[in-house]
Amino acid sequence: MSTLNADGPSPGLVVPNGVVVAKAAAEKPRFYRKLYVQVLMAVALGAILGHQFPDLSEYLKPYGDAFIKAIKVVVAPIIFSTIVVGIAKMGDIRRVANVGLKALIYFEVASTLALVIGMVVGHLWKVGVGINADPASFDTRAVENYAKVAKHVNMTDFFLSMIPTSFVEPFVKGDILPVLFIALLLGMALSLAQSRGKPIVSFLESISVALFGMVRIIMYVAPLAAFCAMAFTVGKYGLGTLLDLGQLVASVYVVSILFVVLVLGGFLRLAGFNIFHVLGYFKEEIIFVFAATSAETMMPRSMQKLEKVGVSKEVVGLVMPGGFSFNMDGTAIYMTMAVQFLAHAFNVELTIWHQLSALLVMLFTSKGAAGVTGGGFIALAATLPVLDSVPIAGLALLLGVDRFMAEIRAATNLTSNIIATLVVGRWVGAVDMKVAAEELRTGFVETEETRSWDMGHSAEIKAT
Repeated sequence: MSTLNADGPSPGLVVPNGVVVAKAAAEKPRFYRKLYVQVLMAVALGAILGHQFPDLSEYLKPYGDAFIKAIKVVVAPIIFSTIVVGIAKMGDIRRVANVGLKALIYFEVASTLALVIGMVVGHLWKVGVGINADPASFDTRAVENYAKVAKHVNMTDFFLSMIPTSFVEPFVKGDILPVLFIALLLGMALSLAQSRGKPIVSFLESISVALFGMVRIIMYVAPLAAFCAMAFTVGKYGLGTLLDLGQLVASVYVVSILFVVLVLGGFLRLAGFNIFHVLGYFKEEIIFVFAATSAETMMPRSMQKLEKVGVSKEVVGLVMPGGFSFNMDGTAIYMTMAVQFLAHAFNVELTIWHQLSALLVMLFTSKGAAGVTGGGFIALAATLPVLDSVPIAGLALLLGVDRFMAEIRAATNLTSNIIATLVVGRWVGAVDMKVAAEELRTGFVETEETRSWDMGHSAEIKAT
């Protein structure tokens, strides 16, 4: 007879192992009721509908967008409440600084590796050679909007955008970085206030119950949203565009997948985790963002599951949202490979200095466009002027397949930030490895306990 909850063994509650096992078996849903199975089926059906009835499929876009907008409504409040409560309960500002510093170090190492690997592979894998594109033949109006936004993508504007003009502005706009800034300040203030700040902390904890309840309700229509998003993508852009630039799309997919498995998997191995166990545990979230091309939609659910795996509240609250501004590995890989593709397509020879200059600029532009719609494309538009010889009009060559590459960008960005949270959590000693090992081994099973689970406050009973 034994028990295990989110905080370790619970001596006050003893349940026979046989009863727990029987209960777990009874609660295990049939395969077709699992979210990832429903999403996969929806993606496949959406692709078929988009291919067979492209005109009809274009009308489905608003339904996919509606789900994304609904989820984004609660993203900022969830991040705010999670960070404030985590820091306030931590009670040690130095520990907050320690977690933040180590997270930034990890982000910079991971994103730099993504940029370098993408640039090297793009240089060796001569995708685009033979296209012999003529800059004069492209309609620059197709990329004018991206170019205009790109002019404002720089590190000065990026850092200034962290500070909102009012307390409520970032919640209205849904900007993650300013929400993170306000939450850090309030969390540290409540930590310093000690007992006087407890009523506010308790209130925010109660608010988080309702917020995650909202996420759970919205998630019921996730398969329908995935169906509509995939049908629109295939119907609007067509599989023919994949045939035209299929080698570019394939190269970005291959490099992104290998980067996650080999590079980020190596980081996980050093932290004591198995990459395939982690990918299996978060497969529902990864599959959905692949279809919806929006990584932020699965941030709340991923944060919830990371705490269930045993990562502390403050680490999840600091690292996961921060990663979506500073750790865009999928975007970094896409940018470097796209630059090399355009150079090959326009028969431009990039010297080693051109490539090093592009890498240096991308370290900033990949972060400066974070949270902007079409961020990867905008960051690329901000980088090309540095190279001079690669015309910005060439972006029109990528427009047709950008939506397909946005899928792997979103999936890679979410996966890289899930992994970053686990690695940084292990680095600062804020992961319960016994809980993590058991949870990753058995996989995520939604029960009545997890449905009402309040970010680490309810007990999850398992047999040991």
